[in-house]
Amino acid sequence: MTVILTGFMGTGKTTVGKQLAQRLGLPFIDTDQEIERVEGRTIAAIFAADGENRFREIEREVLSQACGKDAVIATGGGAIVDEINCDRMRAAGPVICLTAEPDVIFQRTGRNRDRPLLSGDDPRERIRQLLASRAAAYARADCTVDTTNLAVGAIVERIVAFLRQSEKVRGAQ
Repeated sequence: MTVILTGFMGTGKTTVGKQLAQRLGLPFIDTDQEIERVEGRTIAAIFAADGENRFREIEREVLSQACGKDAVIATGGGAIVDEINCDRMRAAGPVICLTAEPDVIFQRTGRNRDRPLLSGDDPRERIRQLLASRAAAYARADCTVDTTNLAVGAIVERIVAFLRQSEKVRGAQ
């Protein structure tokens, strides 16, 4: 079984993913952490030295490898925007999108300088812009869970309930 978590930065993909993997008895793969491991440098360093396009190429390679495994996979926030990534994710298993209100995302990420896409004078506005530009891609997920006011355990329970229901639907066909 492969379950893919997508969504904007700061929505809880890594934290939820770890607990979901434990609950399902699956390994956990964070593609951002895997990129840093493979490259031997931070994502911010990749952006600074090679730019976003090179980062996205590396991300595509890492995601391709991850999608071939039984695991809970947390993707980078922009991975699903790439059509090849999106198709690969959807073919691998259910895609769950975690969302949160922009102000909550800002509270969770705004002070973190390791987020190259939020660099600049107004990270709150940049969050809103990126959310708007990615909305159609995030809407392609099989299930969406708003993490704004939910504890991690409650988020995991909603995902598990969705997975059980979707398995029943698939089994009935």
